[in-house]
Amino acid sequence: MPIRNIAVGRPEEATHPDALKAALAEFISTLIFVFAGSGSGMAFNKLTDGGATTPAGLVAASLAHGFALFVAVSVGANISGGHVNPAVTFGAFVGGNITLLRGILYWIAQLLGSTVACLLLKFATSGLGVPAFGLSSGVGALNAFVFEIVMTFGLVYTVYATAVDPKRGNLGVIAPLAIGLIVGANILAGGAFDGASMNPAVSFGPALVSWSWENHWVYWAGPLIGGGLAGLVYEFLFINQTHEQLPNH
Repeated sequence: MPIRNIAVGRPEEATHPDALKAALAEFISTLIFVFAGSGSGMAFNKLTDGGATTPAGLVAASLAHGFALFVAVSVGANISGGHVNPAVTFGAFVGGNITLLRGILYWIAQLLGSTVACLLLKFATSGLGVPAFGLSSGVGALNAFVFEIVMTFGLVYTVYATAVDPKRGNLGVIAPLAIGLIVGANILAGGAFDGASMNPAVSFGPALVSWSWENHWVYWAGPLIGGGLAGLVYEFLFINQTHEQLPNH
């Protein structure tokens, strides 16, 4: 079972050059992703004078996040695995594919990358507000919580199928594209309800810079539960079972 592969890691791993390079890659990739994603939202608000979200705006957000994530995952894949998301890192941890200490390094880097991206956006736009994730009118915290679980499950399941599964073969080549597409599609599905975060880091930076924490727990609990479930399901049902059924040579 995956639980046997879960490891804390050795203390020296936290200062190992490879781990630090991977954390730096996560910082840069997350900065790129959040700068483009949140920046697209700020640009839309400026063009519409802060008007309500429209179908065109939702499509624009979907494309911006999908394209940016495709690039962010691609540029980090060979160094850190291109997680760009604490929920992906958590899903990898519960599946036994990353140690706890390395995962904590990734989390710190991802949160810092998001925060720096939002600070740069605020500076570059002469102090415009960086919009924090929030619930739409008529949407309760429990509704959004379920949305985030399901959407993040789909995201991390896609990560496992295209980037983690040892049987992925040539499918690994399109992993960044598949990951970007599922995020874009989920934004079209859930963006009008809770913003469709699927990523605690993406929610954390804007919340910190704008100091807006209302219902912020939803954007941590939902993605972490969804990502963890996806890691356990895929690792146990499709990776671990296959390994156990392989004949001995």
